[in-house]
Amino acid sequence: MRLGEVERLRGELAEFVADVFASFPRRDQRRWGGCYLRGLMLDGRRKSIQPMAGRLPDGNMQAVQQFVNQSPWDPLPVRRRIAERLSEAIRPEVWVVDDVSFPKCGTASVGVARQYCGALGKTANCQVAVSVHAATDLASCPLEWELFLPEDWAADEGRRRRAGVPGEAGHVSKTRLALALLDRLAIWLPQVPVIVADAGYGRSVSFRLALEERGWSYVMAVDPKEVARPAAAEPVQPAYGGLGPPTLPRYREAAQPLPSFINASTSFREVTWRQGSKGAMTSGFAVLEVRPSGKEACRTTQEQAGGRNQWNGVLPLRTLLVEQPAEADEPTGYWMTNLPATTPIADLVRWAKMRWRIEHDYRELKHGLGLDHFEGRTWRGWHHHVTLVTAAQAFLTLRRLDPKAHMPA
Repeated sequence: MRLGEVERLRGELAEFVADVFASFPRRDQRRWGGCYLRGLMLDGRRKSIQPMAGRLPDGNMQAVQQFVNQSPWDPLPVRRRIAERLSEAIRPEVWVVDDVSFPKCGTASVGVARQYCGALGKTANCQVAVSVHAATDLASCPLEWELFLPEDWAADEGRRRRAGVPGEAGHVSKTRLALALLDRLAIWLPQVPVIVADAGYGRSVSFRLALEERGWSYVMAVDPKEVARPAAAEPVQPAYGGLGPPTLPRYREAAQPLPSFINASTSFREVTWRQGSKGAMTSGFAVLEVRPSGKEACRTTQEQAGGRNQWNGVLPLRTLLVEQPAEADEPTGYWMTNLPATTPIADLVRWAKMRWRIEHDYRELKHGLGLDHFEGRTWRGWHHHVTLVTAAQAFLTLRRLDPKAHMPA
């Protein structure tokens, strides 16, 4: 936005700031919070503190620097209020779990390490954050964030101290970070919609099972290498030989990778899930029932049955969504869901494909609002910046949905 446009929004933005920054203990914190949001929305190549402060008529680099990097305000109440406001306005059909990378130079920025960088498509020096987004076909916005802390940061006390990493933060998997974010959102918000993720999360059977244990529905992309058995497969009980513990029930045939379930008799239906810039987005889809049969699935099923000797050998049914475009010779995508196979296929496809919405989020967050422009190095500063960028996008999203929607009730 140009300066004149941003200035004309100051009254509306002040009301939004008073609401989402109500947890700030001091008035000057709310003032600099509003100033930072205006700086993020204002046109400019860099959205780091110094150039933003220079573009604003009331910008004060030292004050904004202190607000973002040193001021001890808690970002969680801010993100909670944003999540409440956006969920009420968007009424999300899904929560999308994802991660995003921030290329970095040097080794001092919190969480930086050589790891896979999606922004560059290769292993590089970067930070990685896990996020959860509320999404429908028409709108989306991030609700929660957490910075992934690589293993080499976990035990380096000097590095942690310099970056201000809190004692409770350690190296945990991205799926565990995602579960913690989802648990927090489930407390904040009245209901949990369908949870969607790409194969980076969907291939983790333990992640899917953890969602099931919480009673949540999901549609997750999975790796074609995942093994399963047909829905009709039944375990048999081998005869007891008289020596040692009783033999467990077992399936007669070995589990097979997912592509083996697709053959000439598989019925694919043409489904349109949205209108794109080049016309209707349409492809062929089939719905099958399978029994996921990898080691993790079997072990967890045994545990849920009360132990190895209590298990009847039956693996649970799950619904498999398969995509194969008319021009393709083989499937191009697989999604596993704990929703019943009777769920309308149009709904399954729409939810599976709704991850595209967060690409819109990332474009606006990065290119428009400077998500990856933060130049500070601390844990606190990073989480403050990400929270403020989320607030800026939330404000713009509310205005796009309804010019009056930003007004608190």
